[in-house]
Amino acid sequence: MRAFKRLGKRGFTLVELMIVVAIIGVLAALAIYGVRRYLATAKTGEAKNTIGAITRSAVAAYERETTPNEVLADGATSAQTVHSFCGSAVTTPTTPPPAKKYQPSTVDNADFNTGDNLNGWKCLKFNLNEATYFSYAYAKGAGTFSAGSKADATGFEVSAQGDLDGNSVLSTFARGAILRNGTPVISTEMYIDKEYE
Repeated sequence: MRAFKRLGKRGFTLVELMIVVAIIGVLAALAIYGVRRYLATAKTGEAKNTIGAITRSAVAAYERETTPNEVLADGATSAQTVHSFCGSAVTTPTTPPPAKKYQPSTVDNADFNTGDNLNGWKCLKFNLNEATYFSYAYAKGAGTFSAGSKADATGFEVSAQGDLDGNSVLSTFARGAILRNGTPVISTEMYIDKEYE
């Protein structure tokens, strides 16, 4: 007869199980932090991209020739065409939405549809139809954050403010431009204060 050797059944010890649970807990904490950081970065990316689009619109508006509206007498000549920045635009929305998005109105003379040929969002030919976490501002000359954005009286400032986590502390992004020898010069870096608030 053959002798069968019985193999001892061995399980995991309590210490081994506690180590595995601790490792899983650490990985879960890192994953949660990473996901939160990823979501916050995605939200701030909206502000950075939109500020870039508004800045490009402001430069394009400057490069268009502006001619004053006038009625000319017989044999008269019109005023010379000029290059100028658009006048300031209304901050839209007026206050940043706390921890939620704001859907801009598409009605004429509301939100990003305000201004005229020389001032505001219509002059910039900029419109935002998607829901946004931030309120956006365009100011001709030095704006609210000109110390950081490097805007001065000859240029413009574009800014965004948002309350991403609803704690009333605002994230601020701003970029400025100056006019040098008749050419708009945009600041090399974006001013950022409390990026993930």
